[in-house]
Amino acid sequence: MVDVILGLQWGDEGKGKIVDFFAKEYDVVARFQGGPNAGHTLYVNDKKVVLHQIPSGVFHAGIVNLIGNGVVLDPVTLKRECDTVASFGIDLKKNLFIAERTHLILPTHRALDKAAELSKGNQKIGSTLKGIGPTYMDKTGRNGLRVGDLLDKNFTTQYIKLRLKHQRLLDNYNFQEDITAWEEEFFEALEFLKELNIVNGEYFINNQIKAGKRVLAEGAQGSMLDIDFGTFPYVTSSNTISAGVCSGLGIAPQQIRDVIGVTKAYCTRVGGGPFPTELENETGEELRKIGNEFGATTGRPRRCGWIDLVALNFACMINGVTKIVMTKADVLDAFKELEVCTAYKINGKESQEIPFQMDRQKPEPVYKGFTGWNIVTSAAKTFAELPDTMKTYVSFINKYLGVDIHYISNGPGRDQIIQVK
Repeated sequence: MVDVILGLQWGDEGKGKIVDFFAKEYDVVARFQGGPNAGHTLYVNDKKVVLHQIPSGVFHAGIVNLIGNGVVLDPVTLKRECDTVASFGIDLKKNLFIAERTHLILPTHRALDKAAELSKGNQKIGSTLKGIGPTYMDKTGRNGLRVGDLLDKNFTTQYIKLRLKHQRLLDNYNFQEDITAWEEEFFEALEFLKELNIVNGEYFINNQIKAGKRVLAEGAQGSMLDIDFGTFPYVTSSNTISAGVCSGLGIAPQQIRDVIGVTKAYCTRVGGGPFPTELENETGEELRKIGNEFGATTGRPRRCGWIDLVALNFACMINGVTKIVMTKADVLDAFKELEVCTAYKINGKESQEIPFQMDRQKPEPVYKGFTGWNIVTSAAKTFAELPDTMKTYVSFINKYLGVDIHYISNGPGRDQIIQVK
């Protein structure tokens, strides 16, 4: 049995806390895509911890954590992350496993990412410059190096061959930055990586399933950043939707039970790209300030706006969402009036569908207004304690989507989650 937790917006929905909350109900937590461009924020013993590649179940005793083949792995970031986790007394050699088919992010991948983004000028897509795109390009181009290659005696030869190919591309960009220090750090991190548990990921995870273990697949980024179904070209380089679980871990579709989608009570986006409900005014600034909307990985200020039910409905459809978790509901406590996007106006006509090329068709949001609750809700422990105006807001969203909100997160703390159903 496999359940999935993934984001339904443009990432940053608060998935880390939600995975951490649910993790105690599972035996295995597995990341199935993305890389160090993820930033899953947890609070452990009141300390803030941001995980980029390690699954968010790592702080629970007895849980197996797997980095799946759909992930692209930066050994340097992983080593740094492992050091942080180990400082909490966690033995990663016991509970962290890495699929041998997982592709490696090389220093030259990071350089290519930076060079490519700089070359775009005003057409930047908002890359995190972590080398994600170039690594996935090498994967689909059948050039990449994988974790399992580390155990091959010819690894250095393979590395040099790929590095030379990258250098030719960097020369075309006239990229002059010295990455010698990056390489030294990289090879040092590879020695550390070899000491961890490198496994045949697809057999590993399927054996866990056959043994009756409960598996939670953890997504990164969000559905609207999916390489196929997101707001292309302002997307990430992997399949962030539930279909990516099968290719990113090597499991069959019929093994998936619940798809738990995470959405904020409003909407945010980091980097470039279309964002129909963006508020470039005092309200947007207030959302950013109250919600502390700055990227967990990059520190970049997030663009903020009202919840977009057209996009959310699309995400529920393509993922087969069975349950929704709404996060940061408490951020809306300060607002007397709320807006909800229920349709787009494109070329004078209303539509409830996501257009093919959102940045060209420039949809205008059609809003429905709601009265805000305008009281503090962060201390509430049950749904009954929440104000009727918040219940009305939730009920409308449930009806529009045809999928119910089962949990509401009303603060950053581990215990600040209200069960609705």
